[in-house]
Amino acid sequence: MLTSHEIEIRVRYQETDGQGRVHHANYLTWFELGRVELLRAMGHSYRELEAAGVMLVVAEMNVQYFLPAFFDDVLILQTCAVKAKGARIEHEYQIRRGSDVLAKAVSTIACIDPSGRVSRLPKWLTGNSRSS
Repeated sequence: MLTSHEIEIRVRYQETDGQGRVHHANYLTWFELGRVELLRAMGHSYRELEAAGVMLVVAEMNVQYFLPAFFDDVLILQTCAVKAKGARIEHEYQIRRGSDVLAKAVSTIACIDPSGRVSRLPKWLTGNSRSS
């Protein structure tokens, strides 16, 4: 199972606030993009998961901001799946501009079925051939 993936993000003007810095809420969107692209790099898509009745929802997100990002900056987002067991996936994120770390985050993603009930992750997603 692929556990780490990087993507490049160029900051768009509409992602900045009145001070010319990226608004903090945009980081959450970028983290979601990182999860989607990590899954795609594994050969799957969120669309396929949802069509199969597997929904992944954010249960917890913790973000630490260190330095601001600005319009037209080119950033690298690294997304790592650090643990996948039962009904949860834990991810870690790091956003860099060059060698500068701008933000770090940790999330817990829960797996639910279409009715909203907690459900086990698909075995292929846990990297485990047996039930976790």
